[in-house]
Amino acid sequence: VYKRQGQGSADELKKVAMHVAASKPEFVNPEDVSAEVVEHERQIQIDIAVNSGKPKEIAEKMVEGRMKKFTGEVSLTGQPFVMDPSVSVGDFLKSVNTSVSNFIRLEVGEGIEKKEEDFAAEVAKITGGNA
Repeated sequence: VYKRQGQGSADELKKVAMHVAASKPEFVNPEDVSAEVVEHERQIQIDIAVNSGKPKEIAEKMVEGRMKKFTGEVSLTGQPFVMDPSVSVGDFLKSVNTSVSNFIRLEVGEGIEKKEEDFAAEVAKITGGNA
């Protein structure tokens, strides 16, 4: 489910909807990534950089580069388009003169807990405990 603005055809927008279903973006644009998510990821990247033994200046540049990559990966417009990975979804949307202002992604079976049973116990139960 998405909200669009512009002139994109139904086929072009269906491709974007298929991209959302396949790539699971969490935000529309890189700048939409919440401060909490950014700070959490930044802390992880700082820890990785510090543990790698790099000098502080190099570690800071590594973190900045990784954060830019991260925000692109979790946002719809920053991801490589699944129909043509040579362009980003944002570039594709610009080429068809449209934009996505919001989307909702639903996943079938999401949140369903599966009951796990021990196979040996199940066989024993069926055979009356003589397994």
